[in-house]
Amino acid sequence: MTTFGESHGPAIGGVIDGFPAGIEIDMQFIQQELERRRPGQSHITTARNESDKVELLSGVFEGKSTGCPIGFIVRNENHHSQDYENMRCLYRPSHADYTYSNKYGIRDHRGGGRSSARITISRCVAGAVAKLALRKYGISIHAYTSQVGDIALDKDYRKYDISLSENNIVRCPDAAVAEKMEELISTVKAEGDTIGGVITCVIKGCPVGLGEPEANKLHAQLGAAMLSINAAKGFEYGNGFDCALTRGSQQNDIFRLDEDDTASPNHSARNITTTTNNSGGIQGGISNGNDIYFRVAFKPVATILKEQPTVDLEGNPTIIKACGRHDPCVLPRAVTIVESMAAMVILDACLLARTVK
Repeated sequence: MTTFGESHGPAIGGVIDGFPAGIEIDMQFIQQELERRRPGQSHITTARNESDKVELLSGVFEGKSTGCPIGFIVRNENHHSQDYENMRCLYRPSHADYTYSNKYGIRDHRGGGRSSARITISRCVAGAVAKLALRKYGISIHAYTSQVGDIALDKDYRKYDISLSENNIVRCPDAAVAEKMEELISTVKAEGDTIGGVITCVIKGCPVGLGEPEANKLHAQLGAAMLSINAAKGFEYGNGFDCALTRGSQQNDIFRLDEDDTASPNHSARNITTTTNNSGGIQGGISNGNDIYFRVAFKPVATILKEQPTVDLEGNPTIIKACGRHDPCVLPRAVTIVESMAAMVILDACLLARTVK
């Protein structure tokens, strides 16, 4: 996928290349995915009011993909560029202002321009299209908010009905915990501050053999995809950092023959599984047929409605106070972005596996 556009420009868009032909393109589903990312959903998201209607420009004929590049566009309708005028000559703390200025010699101060999280619209469109293609492989991807600040769910995703995450504005599958998360976000917002947290993602139905054994390990590709998302600061799959606290005898996933196996007596063709899934569905960089699960940590949104010290373009000390419309917590809207990036990685792996066989 190639993307284009800026936060306060005319539109956000992209071109999806290499997508297989003959896939039914469900426009209603794609739009629903954009609705999950759309600003203005609730009182704990930015008040920017965008319809985020996607227009497909190419690559689809009579409701199916043609195999040609799929071009799309989503027009910006509600940007308030004047809200950023006081930031034209300042470097905002923890933003990309300083790095962009030094790398390119120019930057768009309006809403962050190209570094804005609004650019993730393109990822959600491409991710929705990828999900449509993954249906034929029987692969599903579901993410949810598992932690906001110090309020956290158990790390074992199997304890929750993930489908319930869409029943509340935080996108947490536990209603009672979701209510506490919402209260915390509301409190932080009222203080003019922001807060971070964690999103958990579960991929079901992946066949054995996706990913490469060396440079393009499947978990490395997923990690790169997740860490490319705005505000993402950490990635772990399987037991992740908790592995550092255990011994091999506790961590190893023991192999066994699947009780539902109906394959031939040739053991190389038998359906082998494991008694545990500490590896997170990936071993040696290759999927092993178990659920793939991972967690992505997101920092608090850098734009806060409090005064902060900074410097101007000449390095002179000054004070900045942001105004305008900003998310107090990125997690509820980032859930679909995490799913989208995972969908693109897994579809790439599926297409490559089909090619080499």
